[in-house]
Amino acid sequence: MNSRIARIVMLVIGLLAAWPVAAKDADPSARARQLETVTFAGGCFWCMEEAFEGMEGIISVTSGYTGGHKANPSYEEVSAGGTGHAEAVEILYDPTKVGYSKLLEMFWRNIDPTTPDRQFCDQGNQYRAAIFYHDEQQRKLAEESRKAVEASKPFKGAIVTQIVPASTFYAAEDYHQDFYKKNPIRYKFYKYNCGRAQRLEELWGVGKG
Repeated sequence: MNSRIARIVMLVIGLLAAWPVAAKDADPSARARQLETVTFAGGCFWCMEEAFEGMEGIISVTSGYTGGHKANPSYEEVSAGGTGHAEAVEILYDPTKVGYSKLLEMFWRNIDPTTPDRQFCDQGNQYRAAIFYHDEQQRKLAEESRKAVEASKPFKGAIVTQIVPASTFYAAEDYHQDFYKKNPIRYKFYKYNCGRAQRLEELWGVGKG
């Protein structure tokens, strides 16, 4: 009897020892730690959201402000200029499903890289195009992608898009998130009148329309 009890006790101890590993594997945050972040500015963040959402491997796209000096800026402050921030999107993605190079390719073909401090009808430093890199590998790949675009571009203008270190990203107000879905008529009216799709087609031959 004592020997049988001892075996049961050892079995229970073994199960308890294995439990923390199983619990860790079941932790949803374990997968989240494998995700990566990119930050792009390409003029109106409504349009940049539309460009990236729906791509395979994209977990979330958040509109916001970055690259400036004012903490917790409002849309009114950023759009008026003077904060140093650009309208931008922060993208959380699964690198096992989509690579950073693919995201860079999508970025270039959804901006006008020939205009400083402007994107389409929106003018000012707050509408500049920029790649905000989060580590040295992102910086290297971004620089390589810019050289590749420069070598193969179908347009004459020089590329002036910034490649700069990422800084604090401030999420925009709730009404800006997924604006193209929440207000499709107003969004399409803005996008058409801003000439975004038309200019992208002129630059690249095809646009994310």
